[in-house]
Amino acid sequence: MTITLWHNPKCSTSRRVLADLQAGGHDVRVVEYLKTPPDRAALADMLTAMKARPADILRRRGNDELLAGEPAGGYGDDALLDLMAQHPILIERPIARSPKGAVLCRPVERLAEVL
Repeated sequence: MTITLWHNPKCSTSRRVLADLQAGGHDVRVVEYLKTPPDRAALADMLTAMKARPADILRRRGNDELLAGEPAGGYGDDALLDLMAQHPILIERPIARSPKGAVLCRPVERLAEVL
């Protein structure tokens, strides 16, 4: 079973998930999503696999400038997908996907849900 990991090597949580997968002998397809950003369709597909909405994987920490224009009620799903496609740093990480589904691995223990 191949597991796709949306990974940021600068993130300690992402590095730990990758190490856990490799230690477990899993076939891992690493996608450094900041170098190879997913387009809007790929983001929507991942969210469908996660049974999640864009706000569920929005990384707010460190992104105040990008989110400065956020309306009082928050961004809608379409607007967030557009923002994340334009600025992949807004995507929380790591995200692991297997044939069993997809999950944001925060905390790391959530990885077990797709293994």
